[in-house]
Amino acid sequence: MIRIDDIESKFAFVMAAAKRARQLQAGAKPLTQSSSRKPTRVATEELLAGAVTFELPEREGETEETGKEKKAKRSK
Repeated sequence: MIRIDDIESKFAFVMAAAKRARQLQAGAKPLTQSSSRKPTRVATEELLAGAVTFELPEREGETEETGKEKKAKRSK
């Protein structure tokens, strides 16, 4: 199980959960047991359980810099 605090990009997590929720609404079968019937909650639980993986695609010209390094470059 993934802890919320260990998620590197909460934006990516939310986008993955939204995409999975749309799949569930379109008729996909849940990958984990859930007490909820709401697609958004089921999708979130699936991601936290590690049943669905997600990853941020790298954009062209983007390097593996941390957020602090990017902010420092912008402020110069």
